[in-house]
Amino acid sequence: MSEVANNIDLASRLRVAVQANDPHRRNVLCKIIVEAGHVVVDLRDEADIVLADGSRPPEGGRVIGLGIGPGIADDRLSGALPRDADARQIDAAIRAVAAGLIVRAPPPRDNGFAAMRENDGQALLTPRELEVLAALAEGLTNKAIARRLDISLHTVKFHVESLFRKLGARTRTEAVVKAAERRRNDIIML
Repeated sequence: MSEVANNIDLASRLRVAVQANDPHRRNVLCKIIVEAGHVVVDLRDEADIVLADGSRPPEGGRVIGLGIGPGIADDRLSGALPRDADARQIDAAIRAVAAGLIVRAPPPRDNGFAAMRENDGQALLTPRELEVLAALAEGLTNKAIARRLDISLHTVKFHVESLFRKLGARTRTEAVVKAAERRRNDIIML
C-alpha cells in the first residue's frame, strides 16, 4: 500500500466513544463502528465523535444522538438520527460530523394515508387507461384505439405502457386478464 493511501486510511479512521445504557445496544453500536473502519474508545476526551443512544446525551463536542427528541437534537447535538438508523446511516453521520457538518434525520411524515407505489398491483387506473384497456379487451390495434378515442398513436402507446406497468403485465392479453382478475378480487359479496 502506498504512503498516500495509508495516510488517507488513517485519516478516515475516527475514534468514536459510545454512550448507551443498555449493554447489548452498546455492543451492537460498537460492532457497527468497528465494521465501518473506525476505532471505539472508552474515554470521551480521546474521542473524535461521541455516539449517544438514549435520552441524555453529553453536552458539547461532536455528539450524534440516536433516538433523541427533536428539541434536544436541535440545541445541543452535532447529529441526530432515529433509533432504528442502520449501519450505513450511522457511518455516514459519523463521517459528516467529523467533517464539521450538522446531521439531522428528516422529520417523520404523517400524511394520513401512505403514498401508493406506482408499481403496486392495486394502483388506480385513470379513466383514459380504462378506456384503452376496454379497447384492448376488444382486440383493437393501437391505431384503431387512437381513432376511436380521438387521441394520437403516441398517446395510446403511452397508456398501454402505463397499463402494463400498473398491472404488472408484459403483453396486451396479460393486461386484460390481470385487470379482470383484479375486478373479481375487488367485488364485495353482500
